[in-house]
Order: sequence, then structure tokens, then C-alpha cells
Amino acid sequence: MAEGEFTPEQLAEQIKALKVSDLLLSTVSTLGQLAYVKLDAKQLDEARLAIDSIAALLAGLEGQIDDQLLRDFTQLLANVRISYASAMSRGQAPGPGPEGRTAAEESGDGSPPGDTDESPVDMPEGQAPGHAPNDEG
Repeated sequence: MAEGEFTPEQLAEQIKALKVSDLLLSTVSTLGQLAYVKLDAKQLDEARLAIDSIAALLAGLEGQIDDQLLRDFTQLLANVRISYASAMSRGQAPGPGPEGRTAAEESGDGSPPGDTDESPVDMPEGQAPGHAPNDEG
């Protein structure tokens, strides 16, 4: 066996030691970077998918990770949503989605993805333009 290679048993032990929350945080970080790259490339459908995925993953991480870390990643989500909204307002509307509708038509008003009251992650006041904070808590 070459140096640096693992046996199946060693791989199994490493997988057992992995924390799912750490893998999800890594994925959120990667999706955030990818969302910005897709926005720069004017691939707004792809950026939207990355943004929606970040929101879904962060919702699942609530109560599982440190509160400050969750706030940092929630801020990443808010920032990329603002960049998406800015791209949309510059007329860089994405092409038709899988059902022939654009992302703006799917959201109903051209707002950034997840920027509705049904969003899995509510933004703090002032974080996302046009989104009222959740008054339930």
C-alpha cells in the first residue's frame, strides 16, 4: 500500500468521526463562494439554487452549532441575497427555469430567492431589503 493511502477500516473510522454539522458548514461555505461566482458569471438560476440551498442547510443547523457561527453564516446568506437582488435589478434576469418560468416569475415579484415570509431563515431587521423581520418571537 502506498504511503498516504488508507485501508477500508481506516476510512470507516474517519467517516464515523465526522460530524454532520461540520460537513454542512463546509458545504454552506462552498455554496456561498459558488453563488458569488455564478452571480459574476450572470448565471442567476445557478446562483439562486445555491442561495436557496444555503437557506435550507442553515435552517437545519439551528440549535446544532454555535450561535455566533450561525449568525456569521446567516450574514453570508443575507449578503449573497442582496447581491442577487442587485443583479436582478440591473436587468440580468435569469433565463427560464426547469418549468419554463424565470426565477422572477417563480418568486412572484422578482425578489431574491427565499426573501419571503415563508423563508426558512428569517433575516434580522435591516439585513435584506424589503423583508420585514419576524414578529413572532
